[in-house]
Amino acid sequence: MPPAAARPARTVRQPLVLLCGLAVLALCCALSLALGSRPVPLATVLDALTGSAHGGDADVVTGLRVPRTVIGLVVGAALGAAGAVAQGVTRNPLASPTTLGINAGASFAVVTAIFAFHCSHPLQYVWFAVTGAAGAAVLAYAMARRSGALDPVRLALGGTVLTAVLASWTSALMLASHRTLDEARFWLAGSLSGRGLDVLRPVLPLILLGAVLALAVTPSLNALALGDESAQALGVPVARIRVLGGLAVVLLAAGAVAVAGPVAFIGLAAPHLVRPLLGGDHRWLVPGCFLTGGILLLAADVLGRVVARPSEIEVGIVTAFLGAPLLALLARKAAR
Repeated sequence: MPPAAARPARTVRQPLVLLCGLAVLALCCALSLALGSRPVPLATVLDALTGSAHGGDADVVTGLRVPRTVIGLVVGAALGAAGAVAQGVTRNPLASPTTLGINAGASFAVVTAIFAFHCSHPLQYVWFAVTGAAGAAVLAYAMARRSGALDPVRLALGGTVLTAVLASWTSALMLASHRTLDEARFWLAGSLSGRGLDVLRPVLPLILLGAVLALAVTPSLNALALGDESAQALGVPVARIRVLGGLAVVLLAAGAVAVAGPVAFIGLAAPHLVRPLLGGDHRWLVPGCFLTGGILLLAADVLGRVVARPSEIEVGIVTAFLGAPLLALLARKAAR
């Protein structure tokens, strides 16, 4: 048990870290509003937000970049928290909506909706995304069961296999129909561009419900980290917490995928970046991942706009390019 003098310092440090995270998030929002195919001065951005400026750059800020920034905040926060809860529920540091096949399940279901039912708007395919994400989560969990217990290694391997299978089925559907290919390929790259706030409205209730569930299970996730038997001895209903935590991950990931496409590695990276700063207490870790997920996604989106100016690189491509080395490093660390 830490000395009494150490506990208050740690308690003070965690809120300070979150406040610093809020400041970094505000900076990322400012950069997202100011940078793009053509830079806009921060003074003009502020005037546009307060209604003091109109036309030209002000219309670009309010009409294009504000919705893009809001969507990036919501999607990034959802993916970051989903990764933290997934790792807590499974006790697997490599767990995330991507590595567990949840993103792939949602993507396959959405492409199926586009192929079979000519869906073209999140309001039409959001429930397909939720169903696909939930189905993938159940399959990954079933493959990871061994003698009634959850095997973290089998869970990671099962999620990887499931992702590969679903990705191949998704590609087959796209190749079978030029219309599906045209409508889905841009969405599958993972992008925030060309989306208005109307795209966010249908999925926002799901993401909010997932966020509430994620925060509600955080005390029990601390007990799960001790092992199932220890958690049960402490009075934690392990099966119910796993179901609620899994439902939170599904809702957060499915809502994010329905809006922006399958953006990879945000859910994997956020907990590993936050844990050294806030510790392993999920009551601090999950809120920290909400902030960090938004920071990572907005930073990746800004980077994609800057490096290929006047064009841009889709945010899903940027996160995959930066996240693949991180996954390799984490896998090597886990193997040691």
